[in-house]
Order: sequence, then C-alpha cells, then structure tokens
Amino acid sequence: MARVLVPIAEGCEELEAVTIIDLLRRAGIEVITAGLIPGPVTCSRKTIIVPDVTLDEVAGNEFDMVVLPGGLPGADYLNADNRIQEILKRTAEAGNYTAAICAAPKVLVTAGLLEGKSATAYPGVLDEIIPPTATNTGNAIEKDGKVITSRGPGTAMDFALSLIETLEGPNKRKAVEDSLVRV
Repeated sequence: MARVLVPIAEGCEELEAVTIIDLLRRAGIEVITAGLIPGPVTCSRKTIIVPDVTLDEVAGNEFDMVVLPGGLPGADYLNADNRIQEILKRTAEAGNYTAAICAAPKVLVTAGLLEGKSATAYPGVLDEIIPPTATNTGNAIEKDGKVITSRGPGTAMDFALSLIETLEGPNKRKAVEDSLVRV
C-alpha cells in the first residue's frame, strides 16, 4: 500500500487539502496528515483540520509521495519550513513522487525540484520564480516525471484522481471516480 504525506499548514486551502486526503483514502492509500506545529490547523476559510501527527513525528519517514495543498498563507509557511524542504528533496532523491497544487508549487521551486520540468500552479504564482529551465504550462494538471502539479481549488478533484492513478493505476482511479457519481 502506498504511503502519502500531506503536510497541513495554517492558512492552507481546505478544499484542496480535504479533497486530496479524502480521495486518496477512498483509494485505500495510507495518508498521513502532519501539522507543522502541534494542534488543530485553521485553514484559509476558517475550517479547522486536526492533523494525524506533527511533522516532527514523521519527518524522518519515507513516503511514496508528498502532496502539498496550496492556499495562502499556508503555501508560504510550507515554503519557509526547512523540514518540508528536506522531506521533498529526500523524497525526490529516493525516486518517489512530489506533488503540489495552487500556490504550493512555489515550494517545489525552492526545493529545486522544478529544474527542467513542466509544471502548473495558480495563475501568477510561478511567474517571477520559475527556473529558466522549467515551463509553466498553465494546464489544469501537469505531470512531468515524478513531479505532479495542479492549478487550484477547481482542479483539486481531478488532481487527487490523477494522484490515485499514479500510485494505484487507472482501474483504482476509475473505481474511486465512479463511486463519486461525477457524471
């Protein structure tokens, strides 16, 4: 079973965080939510999420994927956290996946993970910071090797389904998507 870390920071976008967590768990993927600090996290629209653990409790663990929800100032807190940067680098070096949505792809830039990659983010987020060797496609979802990015709250469900397909295959994605009765 795949193990996925979803770090949760104050001011994160709750629609993205909850959608990612919920859909991956529906797929039978082990999802660990980790708060940057102990206690409940207040999201950008005042929804409160209680993380499973603190980041310190799992910072040394290996994950098949690390997924960063966006939102502000949540993505800025993730970006400024040295533990997040180290986890991302270690995950990439191990040949595992890193993923980010909305404003969170900026964290992948800081970690040096978008060099030579195609990526996407909330409009304007990458404009001034994207490495010269990277491409901001503006697509709803962009997968380039082991890096997966997405634009924002409106793409959260498709992003999460893409993560499921990446980790568990197209049949598991279809099973989860069918159970959602999207069409």
